[in-house]
Amino acid sequence: MCGRYTETKAEALLKARFGFGNDLPVEPRYNVAPTQDAPVVVESRETKRRELRLMRWGLVPYWAKDVAAGVKAINARSETLEGKRTFEPSFRKRRCLVLADGFYEWRKQGGKRQPIRFVLKGAEPFAFAGLWDRWKAPNGQPLESFTIVTGPPNELVAPVHDRMPVILLPQHEALWLDREVTDLAVLKPLLVPYPAGAMEAHEVSSLVNNARVDEPACIEPGDGGVRQLSLLPC
Repeated sequence: MCGRYTETKAEALLKARFGFGNDLPVEPRYNVAPTQDAPVVVESRETKRRELRLMRWGLVPYWAKDVAAGVKAINARSETLEGKRTFEPSFRKRRCLVLADGFYEWRKQGGKRQPIRFVLKGAEPFAFAGLWDRWKAPNGQPLESFTIVTGPPNELVAPVHDRMPVILLPQHEALWLDREVTDLAVLKPLLVPYPAGAMEAHEVSSLVNNARVDEPACIEPGDGGVRQLSLLPC
């Protein structure tokens, strides 16, 4: 699964990379956690242009009775999107780019859990494959929320966890956003593990274990002082 991630890049860099046209203040995030708002890019139904929006992490389907439904829907398994009432409608019609520049997983070391941050080489921003929906509260207030699609891990992530978020290849992002594409046979091939050789991993501070801590120290070297690992042993 993916339960924490980072997005530390400035809005100007994100706009240049992902091509959205609107302005929306984006603060650096070092420990994004479920139920928090985070930046995603969608394709506007009216203009067909890309828009940056802030949405709540944890997809609340339009038919849900309560916002708490989103707590169990922070991730969506790529293998079972089709046929899932919570996810299939969004898979067909409401896909988004979840903006990020790293994600965390935890490796067991003795009696402790060591947080590892996975990033692209060069520290470039990237996009998770995301799904979104719009729910209305009983008072009529709308809520937009998203989930991150996960799949099998690549060779770098596998020693730490048996799942990883789907990072879209840049050349696949436009197709993923295209609202006119509803054929799942076209979309499913995009949901593959990102090449391990294009990524690297770092042990980071245990501060990230606390979801209330969101500061640069979260991505600093781990308690043991190890900064970067190109291969994580089992």
